[in-house]
Amino acid sequence: MKPVRSLARVMLSGIFVVSGARNLQNPGRLAPAAKPVTDRLAPLIQKNVHPRFPTDAETLVRVNSATQLIGGLMLATGKFTRPTALVLAGSLVPATVAGHPFWKNDDPAMRSNNQIHFLKNLGLFGGLLLAAADTEGKPGLRWRAGHRIGHSRRSMQRAVRTARRETKIAVRSAATARRLPG
Repeated sequence: MKPVRSLARVMLSGIFVVSGARNLQNPGRLAPAAKPVTDRLAPLIQKNVHPRFPTDAETLVRVNSATQLIGGLMLATGKFTRPTALVLAGSLVPATVAGHPFWKNDDPAMRSNNQIHFLKNLGLFGGLLLAAADTEGKPGLRWRAGHRIGHSRRSMQRAVRTARRETKIAVRSAATARRLPG
């Protein structure tokens, strides 16, 4: 199944690598569309990241593009695939909201085009969530923790049974030793 996973990750990452590189080279073309979203995110970024972190639309487009480019390359090469898929999914949200607000379009053709791209990004988001959840056939952390707890519980129960059995044997031995003429 590894070749299928590898191919799927490469296919999923392609759009992030290409669009990330393109938008990193020319962030100015996306800045006007991103401005309403970046203006709403700016206070959160200054509060949670750093007060002097640049929050202008062009810089944030550049940061998002670099995230998508690097994340796409990491996903394609299989490096840290699960966290990378989550980061890419997170970077897709503001790009989708800013880039394809079909609910704001009055022109039916523009509305339809943006709606298609919005739904495409929603599908990419779903694929990234699957990639983030994929353990490549290995047991996940939750299963391993539960299995380890169950194993520990069984080991403890065996130890308790053994201790009881040895205690009974010791008690019988002591009782027998007291009855023996000494």
